[in-house]
Amino acid sequence: MAMLISNQILISFGAEVQSYLPNQFIFNEGNTAKYYYQIKNGTVKLNNYFENGKEFIHGFPFDGHCIGESYLFTENLYAMNAVAITKCEIIRLEKHKFLRILLEEPLLFFKLNEYTADRLHFRYIVSTFLAISDPDIRIKKLLDHIKNYFNHQEKYSFLVPYTRQQLAALVGLRVETVIRSIKKMQKINLLKIDGNKIYY
Repeated sequence: MAMLISNQILISFGAEVQSYLPNQFIFNEGNTAKYYYQIKNGTVKLNNYFENGKEFIHGFPFDGHCIGESYLFTENLYAMNAVAITKCEIIRLEKHKFLRILLEEPLLFFKLNEYTADRLHFRYIVSTFLAISDPDIRIKKLLDHIKNYFNHQEKYSFLVPYTRQQLAALVGLRVETVIRSIKKMQKINLLKIDGNKIYY
């Protein structure tokens, strides 16, 4: 994915690039939104932790995506955490400077709204998969959806950007179940596996 807002524009308004190691928090549930965050490279986990040790995953944004941007338009506190799961470089811009960009570049405001709407649509679609009891169908529907989202049509043309653990988290399955489903799909030529990479 290309950068939602070009690095040059963000840096020209005073953005800084910050580095994060795996498991470092970028922001925490309950914090006030003070910055616009855009992922230059790496993968981030949006999640909630619960007292019983369980975790709920909202998504795994990666290169080019922004995170928590909707909170810059409200006084609500973050309802989730953002945690680096790989080494990440994150472009960070103070809220008031970011809002100034949108005032000066109104087309970027529409681009940001389109991005946020697309991501909400993705979450709504993925949430419906949770009602499907058959794990094979659940995984296939997820792969169909993300392949379509990234505008790939040909068989095996799409390199799935998620690990098996991440796929499991997105659709509420155990990773062992996802591994079994993917092997079944490989046997009937629905996907191709090359090392750890999945091509769909």
